[in-house]
Amino acid sequence: MRPVGSWGRLSADPHHVVGLSDLHSVKDVVVQGPHPGVAHGMGRSYGDVCLNPRGTLWVTTSLDHFIAFDSCTGRLVCEAGVLLRDIQRLFIPRGWILPVTPGTQLVTVGGAIANDVHGKNHHVLGSFGDHVKSLTIARTNGEIIQCGPDECLEWFSATVGGIGLTGVITQAEIQLRPVSGPWLDTETIPYAGLDEFFRLADDSEAAWEHTVSWIDCLAPGRGRGLFMRGNHTRAEHGPAPKVRSFGVPVEPPVSMVNQLSLRPLNAAYYRLHQWKAGHFVAHHESFFYPLDHLHDWNRMYGPKGFFQYQSVVPRDVGQDAIQAMLREISRSRDGSFLAVLKTFGNRQPLGMLSFPQPGVTLALDFPNRGTRTHKLFERLDAVVREARGRLYPAKDARMPRDLFEAGYPRLTEFIKYRDPGISSGFSRRLLGS
Repeated sequence: MRPVGSWGRLSADPHHVVGLSDLHSVKDVVVQGPHPGVAHGMGRSYGDVCLNPRGTLWVTTSLDHFIAFDSCTGRLVCEAGVLLRDIQRLFIPRGWILPVTPGTQLVTVGGAIANDVHGKNHHVLGSFGDHVKSLTIARTNGEIIQCGPDECLEWFSATVGGIGLTGVITQAEIQLRPVSGPWLDTETIPYAGLDEFFRLADDSEAAWEHTVSWIDCLAPGRGRGLFMRGNHTRAEHGPAPKVRSFGVPVEPPVSMVNQLSLRPLNAAYYRLHQWKAGHFVAHHESFFYPLDHLHDWNRMYGPKGFFQYQSVVPRDVGQDAIQAMLREISRSRDGSFLAVLKTFGNRQPLGMLSFPQPGVTLALDFPNRGTRTHKLFERLDAVVREARGRLYPAKDARMPRDLFEAGYPRLTEFIKYRDPGISSGFSRRLLGS
């Protein structure tokens, strides 16, 4: 056994680590495993959905082969351990791009499906699972199931967003979308408050495919931020991708994100981008994955790690709920630098446990300060609960069970498709096994 942690670095418990490298032997490995296991890709989930303390992790990163590609239709078949980065870099020069991508491309296809990740264009193209045409899972009883929107739909709906609990995803067929190049026309617009954010979101969604905003949760008046929007462009030339990467070379003894640093850091970030506001042509890697060039940025939070708290609440109560959460954060004298505010489109979730739903989502990072941080989360939970919202399992490490059950009304239906030989820290914490 060896210690393994997730991106939030809240723990590093011992795991029995087993690599999966051959598509044809996956079934035998998961059937013969001595302990309940769970598939583990890049470990970019923040909490415990990708962990299985004192159990088995089936590491999928060596299942990284492309199997087939139809250059006429854009259909790609690949193994589950292929990175989104490798798809983007191989196929964008050929005129195809992933329709939906999260804020990092350093995740596997299997992880993107299991968490039904979303991007900046949910209001146009939905979530990752909306573009999966079929997938294959290996169950610990030896069964192999192929499912998709047109085949075994119930298994597909359970597996997309099913946080790896229905079986090990081994391969998938993905519909890529045509694109003329790697660049986007983008615009950055400073805004002064939530009223202005929602007006910008409403005005932008019809004409802009990608929209997102950074919000300064500590600013006076609570709600100023930077609204960013972008469309793929037919430009033949544009800025080159960033080739220089930086890293956090050592782990500081305490979090670098604290009361002394946060307020001036947020103010400086806002002023810098306020000054740079306007139209730009941007490379897709700079626009979609701004943090991928800062290696190990999670070490900034020190040895105790950090939480990410991401919620979605219905649009009709969204402004009041977001304002209430910002008020609680201000009262706590805590705060977040990585604070992202985004509206989701009116698409019903594809998966039984898919996170995206119509509404507005707020994502915030908080250094782990123990009881003080948990007390703040309890107050944020109350706001989400009253607004009839939900939290994102891929980011979660401490959600109470009643909030999970209330936020995911198809949970009882999902339980029927669980693989009894699969367990994770998340499933034991919230499902009892």
